[in-house]
Amino acid sequence: MVQIPNTPTSADVARLAGVSRATVSYVLNNTSAVRISEPTRRRVHEAARELGYVPHAAARSLRAGHSRMVLMPAPAIPAGPLYSGFLNELQQALGRLDYTVVQYGTDGSRGDEAARAWAELRPVAVLVPGAELGPQGVQVLKRSGARAVVTLGPVRVDGAHALLTDHDAVGHCAGAHLHAVGRRRIGVVVPRDAGLEFYSRPRLAGVREALRGTDAVATELPLAYTEASAARLAAQWRESGLDAVFAYNDEYAMLLMRALQDEGLRVPEDVAVIGADDLMLGRLLRPRLSTVHIDLPSGRDLAELVDRAVRDPGGRPEVHIVLGASVVRREST
Repeated sequence: MVQIPNTPTSADVARLAGVSRATVSYVLNNTSAVRISEPTRRRVHEAARELGYVPHAAARSLRAGHSRMVLMPAPAIPAGPLYSGFLNELQQALGRLDYTVVQYGTDGSRGDEAARAWAELRPVAVLVPGAELGPQGVQVLKRSGARAVVTLGPVRVDGAHALLTDHDAVGHCAGAHLHAVGRRRIGVVVPRDAGLEFYSRPRLAGVREALRGTDAVATELPLAYTEASAARLAAQWRESGLDAVFAYNDEYAMLLMRALQDEGLRVPEDVAVIGADDLMLGRLLRPRLSTVHIDLPSGRDLAELVDRAVRDPGGRPEVHIVLGASVVRREST
């Protein structure tokens, strides 16, 4: 008969380490209000590892009056390398502040309905990418115990802290650059992929604003992220008369540039091409891809905002405008 081992407890850790249960709790919960010597901390951690002891999150939350879970709904669209790197930095920063980050996979629900699903997990904070959450959803989360709701997107939501992403500035940088290098008939890629309109429409508007009052014209170019779609667009390029394109981001720029070259069009002589995100792959192309470098908020700054909001849930919501943009000119323009 197989013997099922008993689950180790904090009392077992205390006995093995030769300390009190309170000391075990202070050490494993990273309590800063109590001074514990470094040798004692090492003994407690070594004992916990030897026994395979893991603190009980629910019991810990009960003692604290709230959980340490920060919930991040998965984006409804594929996350590119730039955003993925930002998320990794944010998760590490939150971990250093003793929060547990849980990414919630999409189940098809949106807006306030999605907020109710998130609230069931009783997170202490929720970080919402995009622009789908409304004021009612914020209230649902707060009534369920969330001390901080932070949105990362183009619009502010009442009751939530906001990091406002200025995608108009990205388009404005690209449009102004193409005009400055002498291009006057500029195509602007608008991805067909659902969900990207939150970012692509402001970028298109930014290009048009940059060209306002000039002799240049911006033309919207719908494009799916497939080789076939890029090939169809490239096949019609000569008759369009366009001499430049802002391709939404570097990935779409690489896709379209390859298709244009397959059609015998020269970059940048016939068509100047610029993307956005400043990905490493763009530097490996020939010609090297011009791009709009985007400065996302640092993961550490956002983690500290979450921590401030958790500590002071009644404080005034903070609003920060983020997403700095600047052109990096290379050989494709």
